[in-house]
Amino acid sequence: MAAFQSLPGFRDFYPEDLARRTHIFRMWRQTAAAFGFVEYDTPVLEPLDLYRAKSGDEIEGQLFAFKDKGDREVALRPEMTPSVCRLVGERAGSLKRPIKWYSIAECYRYERMQKGRGRCFFQLNADVFGESGPEAEIELISLLIQCMRAFGLTEKDVCVRLSDRSLWFYFLGSLGLDEPRIRALLGAVDKFGRNGHDAFKAYEEAFGPIPPETKERVLAFLAIRSFAEIEGVMSAAGASPVVAGRLADWRTLLGGLDAMGLGDYVQVDLGVVRGLAYYTGFVFEAFDRKGDLRALAGGGRYDDLVAKLGGADLPAVGFAVGDMTFSLLLEERGLAPKVAHAPDIYCVLGGAAERKAAFADIHRLRAGGYRVEYPMRDLAFGKQFKAAADSGARIALIYGGDEIARGVVKLRDLADRTEREFPAGEVDSVVRDFFGGR
Repeated sequence: MAAFQSLPGFRDFYPEDLARRTHIFRMWRQTAAAFGFVEYDTPVLEPLDLYRAKSGDEIEGQLFAFKDKGDREVALRPEMTPSVCRLVGERAGSLKRPIKWYSIAECYRYERMQKGRGRCFFQLNADVFGESGPEAEIELISLLIQCMRAFGLTEKDVCVRLSDRSLWFYFLGSLGLDEPRIRALLGAVDKFGRNGHDAFKAYEEAFGPIPPETKERVLAFLAIRSFAEIEGVMSAAGASPVVAGRLADWRTLLGGLDAMGLGDYVQVDLGVVRGLAYYTGFVFEAFDRKGDLRALAGGGRYDDLVAKLGGADLPAVGFAVGDMTFSLLLEERGLAPKVAHAPDIYCVLGGAAERKAAFADIHRLRAGGYRVEYPMRDLAFGKQFKAAADSGARIALIYGGDEIARGVVKLRDLADRTEREFPAGEVDSVVRDFFGGR
């Protein structure tokens, strides 16, 4: 065993692992660009107060936080939302609306490790700023779905569960609850799927027992799984212009996604409320249909956060997809990218003189975008041909003493083992023709 190993919850990426990660990131970038999102980045180290302002002092238990050599309290970023709010807030007056930004960032969080969760992970983050209507949610949820569809995942594999904290506030307010009790109950609802009725213990410790009729109605509301049920319950709770406007937003959002052909990916689920208190409207999470994995992605509207962090009063909605759970899902569905590090060309070299004669061709082919390998030390021809075959290259270029003396190079097709000679000055054109003009 090696003397040193990576820290618990941190990952090494061997070449094959990094190739899979690079493929996922490349697909995410292509998809985000197709939707008109532009990429940004921020320092991995931020002031600790940035996270305190967003989540309160309790966040510190989950952070890699410390004092730097300038005696500043700092933390490795646990997420990107505060950072992007800081960036947008600083230049809000000069940015064209809507602002559509994304990042693929490494984040750090000191949490209990489990399947699909580590202490160092990457996230695709996408946010829309400056659009207060449900059109922003349509854009983001469709992007989220396409980021999964791009890998071959279908509506049979994944779904986006859609809920609404605004509706929860309207509904619980109609039951006579004030804001502190509403927020405490939403915390219980967020944990109900994991903890069952034990999720209500913290509420009852703070505010006393929940009246049985109230608890029954809360449980019925969180069990809602269709927009028709939402309309029925909210109508019974008492019609108001505010509620009517909210239901209209639901129709716009669901209708827009359905018009895009994505309706089968979306499931109304009022049991989703997201635990973070800064969410102000629609919230959503992406899940594995088979239920074997924790949430693949999560997001929602957070209209007050940019201003809370010292920026402009700017509506916002965003989501994040974690790479660890997403990679596990691709593996389970047989959709993980196949890793190949094979060269295009393997050069077989006769000796020192032949090696020098080949170097100009090798460098020129590499500069032209071909992946070219050759033995770094002298080997017998038999071993070189075996290395060429084992490498996965499509062709071998043979620079033997006889070939060099006659001013030719020999090309061997490693698939069918056929060979042909051509003038040494035609290497570029012969290789280009073989690879179809590439």
